[in-house]
Amino acid sequence: MSSWSDFESLAPELAADVRARFTARKHATMATLRADGSPRISGTEVAFTGGQLVLGSMPGAVKARDLQRDPRVAVHSPTVDPPETDPAAWQGEGKVSGRAVEVQSTRTSHTFHVDLTEVVHTRVVGDLLEIVSWHPDRGVQRRTRR
Repeated sequence: MSSWSDFESLAPELAADVRARFTARKHATMATLRADGSPRISGTEVAFTGGQLVLGSMPGAVKARDLQRDPRVAVHSPTVDPPETDPAAWQGEGKVSGRAVEVQSTRTSHTFHVDLTEVVHTRVVGDLLEIVSWHPDRGVQRRTRR
């Protein structure tokens, strides 16, 4: 697994694209696992601090309890609709997944950083959907689809 800064040094262009998608707006969507193994979707905010991708939570929030029990997490960037008249101008979406490591728990908040196992940027290029992904063991891969 890798920190954001580790990933950024290995794939700077992809890191810049994904970071731009996560900072385009404030609210991202996070997937965690409930105690019974079923998925839970929650709103969250993401910060890039100290070379880490950081998630926060209110104290005792179910998403924080999910991550304390099972650290697997996926986060989808805030969404921005493609321009109707020019879909290729869409900046795309970013996705990350990995394991959340709790770095602080106080009576006012929980803070986690994400050890990355996958980073993805999806966008439209011409008339193709382009998917650029990074995994620690495979590096950067670029695929297109119609």
